[in-house]
Amino acid sequence: MTILVTGGAGYIGGHVVQGLVEQGHAVVVLDNLSTGFREAVPAQVRLIVGDVGDESLVSTIIAEHGISAMMHFAASSVVPESIVNPIAYYRNNTVNSLKLIDSAVRGGVRHFVFSSTAAVYGSPTAGLVGEDLIPQPMSPYGASKLMTERMLGDVASTSHLTCAILRYFNVAGADPLLRIGQSTRGATHLIKVAVQAALGVRNGMEIFGTDYPTPDGTCIRDYIHVCDLVSAHIKALDYLRGGGESVTINCGYGHGYSVREIIEAVKRVSGSDFVAIPRPRRAGDPAAIVADSALIRRALSWVPAYDDLDTIVRHALAWERKLSVQ
Repeated sequence: MTILVTGGAGYIGGHVVQGLVEQGHAVVVLDNLSTGFREAVPAQVRLIVGDVGDESLVSTIIAEHGISAMMHFAASSVVPESIVNPIAYYRNNTVNSLKLIDSAVRGGVRHFVFSSTAAVYGSPTAGLVGEDLIPQPMSPYGASKLMTERMLGDVASTSHLTCAILRYFNVAGADPLLRIGQSTRGATHLIKVAVQAALGVRNGMEIFGTDYPTPDGTCIRDYIHVCDLVSAHIKALDYLRGGGESVTINCGYGHGYSVREIIEAVKRVSGSDFVAIPRPRRAGDPAAIVADSALIRRALSWVPAYDDLDTIVRHALAWERKLSVQ
C-alpha cells in the first residue's frame, strides 16, 4: 500500500517522508519544488515534479502506484503574505486541495491525512485551545486551511474516504541526524530567524509587537519539534488504517513560550548575543495560542520525544550551521 505525500520535498513533508521510509512504507512524493528541495527526498523515494491541482497527473499517480493513502502538505503558509495576496492562497490552499480530494475519491484512495494549522482558531480568549473551539481565522491563510478542513469533512461523510486533520501549532527544530531541516529561503519561522541572527547569517532580527496582553508583551506560541510532528502523522495514518473514524486533532505540547523567551533560549544555547528590534504588530497575529493536547495523546497514544525548548533550538542551530558551510 503506497502513500502519496504532497509537498514531500518541503520542511515538514520531507521529515515525514523520512519517517515513513524508516518504518518501511512505500512512498511517492509529489512536489512542484516552489519551496521544496530535491535533496530533501530520500534517494529510494520516487519524486514527481508537478502540482497537486493537476487532476490528470494525480489520477495517473494514483493508478500507476496503487495509492491507498495521501498525506497532504503542499501549501502556501506565510500569514502576512496571505493578507497581501489572498487570491493566491485560496487558489493554492483551497482550490488545489479540492482538486486533490476529488482525485483521491475518484481514484479509490482510502485515507487522507491533512496538514492544517492552529491559525484556523484565530485569537482565542481562553487558555488552552481545544479542538471544539469554534474556528475564527484572522488571515486568508487560516481561512484557506479551514475551508479545506470543511471540504474534507463533507467528503468523508459521504464517501469511502476517512481523514485525519492535524492542526499544527508552531513547528521548529530539525532531524537530529541532520539529514533534513528548515531550508526555505527567506523563512519567517521565529526560531529559524533567531538562530540565523545568532550565527550572523542575518543582521539581528525584529520583534513584531511588544504591547500584547501577555506577561512580557510579546506573542506566546506552542512550539512543537518537527520530529514529534512526524510521529503524529504516522500514528494518525495507523489510526485510520486500523478503522478509526475521521478526526480533527491539535498537534502541540500544551505549553507556550513568548517571543522574548525564544530569543533568550537561542542566545543561551548558541552562546551568542544579537539585536532584536521592536516593531509594530503584524496583521493576523494572535496574542497567545497554546494547544490542548489531550486528544492527540489519548486517541493516537502519542508521546512526544522532544518536548524541550533547548533541544528544539539546539537542533535548529545545528541545521543552520550545516547550511552555512554548504
